[in-house]
Amino acid sequence: MGTFILRRLIQTVVVLVLVSFFAYLLLYLIPGDPAVTMLGLEASKEQIEALRHELGLDRPMLFQYVNWFMNVVQGDFGKSLIYRENITDLILTRLPITFHLGLVSLFLSTLISIPAGVISAVKRGGLLDSVITVSANLGMAIPLFWLGILGVYLFSLKLGWLPVQGYTSPFSDFWMSTKQIIMPSICLSVVPLASLARQTRSSMLEVIRQDYIRTARSKGLKQRTIITGHALKNAIIPVVTLLGIQMRNLVGGSVLIETVFNIPGIGRLMVRGVFEKDFLIVQGCIVMVALVVALANLLVDISYGYFDPRIRHEE
Repeated sequence: MGTFILRRLIQTVVVLVLVSFFAYLLLYLIPGDPAVTMLGLEASKEQIEALRHELGLDRPMLFQYVNWFMNVVQGDFGKSLIYRENITDLILTRLPITFHLGLVSLFLSTLISIPAGVISAVKRGGLLDSVITVSANLGMAIPLFWLGILGVYLFSLKLGWLPVQGYTSPFSDFWMSTKQIIMPSICLSVVPLASLARQTRSSMLEVIRQDYIRTARSKGLKQRTIITGHALKNAIIPVVTLLGIQMRNLVGGSVLIETVFNIPGIGRLMVRGVFEKDFLIVQGCIVMVALVVALANLLVDISYGYFDPRIRHEE
């Protein structure tokens, strides 16, 4: 198991280095001089030269990347041109907000989708299966921005039950924070919930047809024991893979949801960096999102070895 984890860890480091390199290339993918693009045409020659020197654009590209990467490893993404603040501080300020939204949505989607998928598989062809399948298909098809706007119109403007927008820390005002997070987290959990439910149903249907499940039934084991103790553990691996993919929302968040509900998370920070041509912010956000996604994938790979010992023995 140690060798299995070590190999996955090395692969994760390689992926992060590659992502950081492509993130740095953003400066060179911009048409024209990056310094002029970021400052605007009205900037003086002295300002442009100062920014070029600050970004290291007056040195060889490989040297620039190595210097930038060493700073990133130390937690220094540079200084934002928009906010005139350290980008690391900006990211760390918004990270808990996106974490809060992502964790709540991930909890909701996991809590509902896996039991729903299991029930749909066990009751295949019945009314519950039809309802869950149709609901999952609708969840996959609904545009998130439309769902968010509809929620604001219905529950905020018409009924007045929930706030229209904004974010409050649960440590400052728990009740207000809960009311503000309800609609965004539900909207963000709809697609993961639908996809996880479909995947759980598909995996369970494949597993419950296996010979060892029929053997367990012939031994007189209870249905609950067969489903939870035998079928679910073997069917959960594809679900864990999909769950790991959904964990990117913990940092990446949803640009659409954060924009609709005016939530100052990582997604909105990245969008503003793009619109304001502050590509240092975009680089920092990309690297941070890649870090969490890579760590999530690493945890998924390790969980494979736990759920299916054959995987770690093959390594």
